[in-house]
Amino acid sequence: MISGTARRPLLIAHRGARSLAPENTLAAASKALDLGADMWELDVGMTADGELLVIHDSTLTRTSNAKEIFPRRRPWSLHEFTLEEIRKLDFGTWFAQEDPFGQIAAGAVSPAEIESYRGEPAPTLRQALRFTRHRDWRVNAEIKDLRGTPGDPQVAAKVVALIEELDMVDRVLVSSFNHRYLKEVRERNPGIVTGALVSKPQSDPELLLHELGTQAYHPSVSAIRRSEIAPLRKEGFQVNVWTVNEPKVMKSLIKAGASGIFTDFPQLLRPLVSEP
Repeated sequence: MISGTARRPLLIAHRGARSLAPENTLAAASKALDLGADMWELDVGMTADGELLVIHDSTLTRTSNAKEIFPRRRPWSLHEFTLEEIRKLDFGTWFAQEDPFGQIAAGAVSPAEIESYRGEPAPTLRQALRFTRHRDWRVNAEIKDLRGTPGDPQVAAKVVALIEELDMVDRVLVSSFNHRYLKEVRERNPGIVTGALVSKPQSDPELLLHELGTQAYHPSVSAIRRSEIAPLRKEGFQVNVWTVNEPKVMKSLIKAGASGIFTDFPQLLRPLVSEP
């Protein structure tokens, strides 16, 4: 079972080490691994031809040059592009241009690294899982909510089938804000650990987890009181909190007994979770 211990939470690199590399790419995953993350988190969407792609947004515009390459395809929705078309896009150069976390300006990203990110592709989920397995690592795959798109009825089944094909049931935690997906994952393979993502406080988190049959609770840092963590852990649930980038908050969650912490800055969390 993918979980932290009572003494040390899992360091979960949110979309890879995305403060230092383009999010949801193998470059960001590699950086997170180098920084000592216990696992990485990625997002799963679906292309027009039914391929599972690692990308956060429902559109391609923020993290690629889709507008430049396909100027007439407004609004550049992911589900309207085939994998072959997406492979023509650059998912790395935007990072150098935007410096989303100010780490290039701070000197934490070298010129050589910046240059290496140019032309970085968006990996398929298959590529991302193979990367994870090859490095004897673990991953949290978040299925994005695809309601209203052609991929909605198929995505959970496809994710489960791929995890089983690659023999990675013990290495993948599947999470989603769409809790229907989690129920389907559990029905198809009860051995896959699932996590319920929530962005708002829940009146009874334990009841929610029992109803869904999930093993993990994934609240935003603003959606959970520190006092709620220990009782959930005592009942056998994981509590993995997102997305935490301030050391002071990291320390408070470690003290409260969180089983995992998602962060964009594994370089800040690593020394804290390593403290005796």
